[in-house]
Amino acid sequence: MVGAAGGRRNTFVRRGRPPIAFALVLRLVLPKGSLEKATLELFDAADLPVVRSSAVDYKATIDDPRIAEVRILRPQEIPTYVAEGLFDVGITGRDWVEETASDVVSLGELRYSKATSLPIRVVVAVAGDSPVQRVEDLPQGLRVSTEYPELTRRFFAAQGIEADIRLSYGASEAKIPDIADCIVDITETGRALRAAGLRIIGEILQSYTEVVANRAAHDDPAKRHAMGQLMTLLNGTLDARGKVLLKLNVATEQLDAVLALVPSLKAPTVNELAGKGGFAVETVVAKNQINRLIPALKDAGASGILEIPISKIIP
Repeated sequence: MVGAAGGRRNTFVRRGRPPIAFALVLRLVLPKGSLEKATLELFDAADLPVVRSSAVDYKATIDDPRIAEVRILRPQEIPTYVAEGLFDVGITGRDWVEETASDVVSLGELRYSKATSLPIRVVVAVAGDSPVQRVEDLPQGLRVSTEYPELTRRFFAAQGIEADIRLSYGASEAKIPDIADCIVDITETGRALRAAGLRIIGEILQSYTEVVANRAAHDDPAKRHAMGQLMTLLNGTLDARGKVLLKLNVATEQLDAVLALVPSLKAPTVNELAGKGGFAVETVVAKNQINRLIPALKDAGASGILEIPISKIIP
């Protein structure tokens, strides 16, 4: 099917409903490197599997009518490319948006990282035996090694500290004390820095994985609508992680006791069974509560208990 502007369109027809047509509108760029595996797993779980010819291919496809093009590039570059209009939407970290000072629209955070659901923290760290306890105690003219030279420069300038900022290409922690007096680096838990004999004395920012959009693309109604639909799928998938649907039956006289045990996103769904034989109850619960909850529900009079995996939760 060809649209009015001559663009190729895909049309899906559902029986009894009008056709749903989407233009292939979005140029998408995904992060390579430490975020790559977690990002591809998220898209696969969101029914947006990323297909490429090999694990090192920078070009990919997603069989979705809203997505015209997919590239996989370093997250450090993505904010700049999106701001320049080379891509409509990109996934990167807030740390790289701030480092590059890119003028992009944030579509929202995606609460995942390479190892956990915690944010990464951009921190200032010194040798464990350093007398320095706070950023304010650092001397003028200190040497700082970092992969974030611009972010670091702005931070120390705001603190009124003159710093010799030296770009690091990795292993910043190995440069204390001979090459640098302190480092600005990222951490999720702080364990790696402690293992290297370093101590955190300050935090510059916290950074989650973030979806960013080009401003002109976001101003386009069709593209903005497609962006919103993709965010619905991604956020719904993340919201479902670690949760299950619990279904059970309970006699009328035990209903209150069962409901007192049941957690829920809002309130459990309760429906009367046919023949007034009791009630059916449905609720969404955290997976890590199930091992305690199911036996307690059984003791309270629940029966026919079903635990069902959830792929997405869309509020």
